[in-house]
Amino acid sequence: MNMPTEARADQAALDTLCAHALRLLAIDAVEAARSGHPGMPMGMAEIAVALWTRHLRHDPADPAWPDRDRFVLSNGHGSMLLYALLHLSGYDLPMAELRRFRQLHSQTPGHPENGVTPGVETTTGPLGQGLANAVGMALAEKRLAAEFNRPDARIVDHRTWVFLGDGCLMEGVSHEAAGIAGVQRLSRLIALWDDNRISIDGEVSGWFRDDTPARFRAYGWNVVEAVDGHHVEAVDRAIREALANADKDIGPTLVCCRTTIGQGSPARAGSAAVHGAPLGEDEVRATREALGWHHAPFEIPDAVRDAFDARARGKADHDAWRGRLEHYRVRHPQAATEFERRCSGALPGDFGERAQAMLHSVHREAAGPATRKASQQAIGRIAAALPELIGGSADLTHSNLTDWPDCGRMSADEDGRHISWGVREFGMAAACNGIALHGGLLPFCATFLTFSDYARNAIRMSALMGQRVIYVMTHDSIGLGEDGPTHQPVEHLPSLRLIPGLDVWRPCDAVETQAAWQAGVARADGPTLIACSRQSLPHQDRAEARLDDIARGAYVLAEAGGGRPRLVIVATGSEVALAVAARRRLEDEGIAVRVVSMPCTEAFDRQPDDWREMVLPDNVPRLAVEAAQPDLWWKYLAGVPRAAVVGITRFGESAPADALATHFGLTPERVAEAARALVSAP
Repeated sequence: MNMPTEARADQAALDTLCAHALRLLAIDAVEAARSGHPGMPMGMAEIAVALWTRHLRHDPADPAWPDRDRFVLSNGHGSMLLYALLHLSGYDLPMAELRRFRQLHSQTPGHPENGVTPGVETTTGPLGQGLANAVGMALAEKRLAAEFNRPDARIVDHRTWVFLGDGCLMEGVSHEAAGIAGVQRLSRLIALWDDNRISIDGEVSGWFRDDTPARFRAYGWNVVEAVDGHHVEAVDRAIREALANADKDIGPTLVCCRTTIGQGSPARAGSAAVHGAPLGEDEVRATREALGWHHAPFEIPDAVRDAFDARARGKADHDAWRGRLEHYRVRHPQAATEFERRCSGALPGDFGERAQAMLHSVHREAAGPATRKASQQAIGRIAAALPELIGGSADLTHSNLTDWPDCGRMSADEDGRHISWGVREFGMAAACNGIALHGGLLPFCATFLTFSDYARNAIRMSALMGQRVIYVMTHDSIGLGEDGPTHQPVEHLPSLRLIPGLDVWRPCDAVETQAAWQAGVARADGPTLIACSRQSLPHQDRAEARLDDIARGAYVLAEAGGGRPRLVIVATGSEVALAVAARRRLEDEGIAVRVVSMPCTEAFDRQPDDWREMVLPDNVPRLAVEAAQPDLWWKYLAGVPRAAVVGITRFGESAPADALATHFGLTPERVAEAARALVSAP
């Protein structure tokens, strides 16, 4: 900064005071909770001062302002740094909440949680995923800017900032996320690395010796090296260099800040001892003395509050943007209306009517493709109605079938809607969380169901945050055949159904696939996973009046002859056809059988008692059929007179699909045999 020597000295003294305030707020909160991670906030304090007092564009009065900068704390264990910054900047986060750090129902949980604390953009803690979320946010910003900005008005014009640590860089997801960020040339993404060389187990040199700057340059990032992370002016200069790179559109930037964990603690600075435990009364006292901090716990000088207070400049930035938006609204009224709808997360007003028409059209077609093909067709229909729908596959586009007519390619120089993620399942899913969190776009992503394990923690985070992300998982059973047990999911469906807040759909035909997609799009409070078959599945006859029942998660697909069933067969996906074929055999034998298709157990569980009791009457034996590990089905079989499951309790085999079905007993005759045993049992 170009200012007189005396002014520079005054600014340096204020910067130091601000950094010490962040350190002590973290120390005091962790001490009060007797739990937490003080080391990172103490080590990154000057970096935070440089960014939050000089560069970050945000409005504490409106944390959801669409054109705000996004800030992600990827090393989320240092959450007290973020809480201190939000409090001091003027967000609705009173000091009382900092005093309640890590306590039940506080706004300051152990790791930052989106939706709990105003100003927290994403839930972080699982290391590396915050960086991947930020990649998704930057990707969303670039896509929306290309779609909505005009030469006379830029209404999408913000940056995405990330703090990250050594642990984030050790996690493999950082490689996946950083790689795609470089390929997509996300120039408005700026990451600041807390290079303190300490993790929980101690000095990282024994397990982390990457040449990180070279690694990121290889990804296509700009790198600013050897920044003194305890010198605000040095960090400020590095940030200005990163901003200059962003303006040149030459890719994202990593700023490497050399720091000391626990800076200021006489006995613990630079050691793992300060990473994840309170300093203790004696060391807190010694740290206060060493830093010259003579204020009581949680007491902040007015000069510090004034330096961090972002309310006035945030309002000014926000008001200037509102002015640009108003100008845009006059010059481009249709685009402005669409932009505001997208930012609100609302679907078009006519989408419900169009969705109904789509579903009835698919029903009338009565086609019998593989549900992965039916999913591709559903994507094409919905994408025509929802321009915000974007997505793609982890290098399996022609297997998952995720492209659609005229989708175009999303790349560094192309503004299409289809994303080729490469073989990056975890990074893909975590970036989709970032896209959803950013707002304005509805992301989906795809891979084989068995590889949901690679993406699982990001899928869990989608559910934890209640984000509208749609996962398309194809090749959903042993029906994929010759690829063998490594690629044949057996335990995946029940394990995914255990994730709270995740709706898992396994459609039996094209009609249910369309319904599953429409349910996922309409669901605003969480993610949806659609498990699709590789093999063709026959169209199932159903009354047109029952189409709306599919959204309930389970419904009567085929009623028993005479309407009084002696047995109910419950099935999902490809096994619905087996249940229907077995029913025909049993009905010919005089055994009245109802077939219930249950494409989504979670949606069914949310239904009123009377619906669930009507679909699955308590006094009738039940047989569940699914090509998966069977234990979960017993929640729907308990309490009835007799019950059984036809499923798979071991890993698959490599063979043609028909041979595998016979080998594992997934045939109409095997289902009928199990049904006869239930009906004839005393």
